Amino acid sequence: MQGLNWIGVLIVGIFAGWIAEKIMRRDHGLLTNLVVGILGAIIGKFIIVDLMHIAYGGWIASLGAAVLGAVILLFVLGLFRRR
Repeated sequence: MQGLNWIGVLIVGIFAGWIAEKIMRRDHGLLTNLVVGILGAIIGKFIIVDLMHIAYGGWIASLGAAVLGAVILLFVLGLFRRR
């Protein structure tokens, strides 16, 4: 999450995890949303910056990248959980 301090990272991580939870129709707690949101931000940054070569900044773009990564993370985890 580019350009955010650690408090901003926590807030964006919680919101990203919560939004991804609602999109994927899951039910997690606050701590799980935080972890999913922060891991999602790492995945989203990798996809957007490293693979697609698109630069972004600010909390709205960071939230979008984190939600994208969190949805992908929950989707992949759902594939393994069903087996």
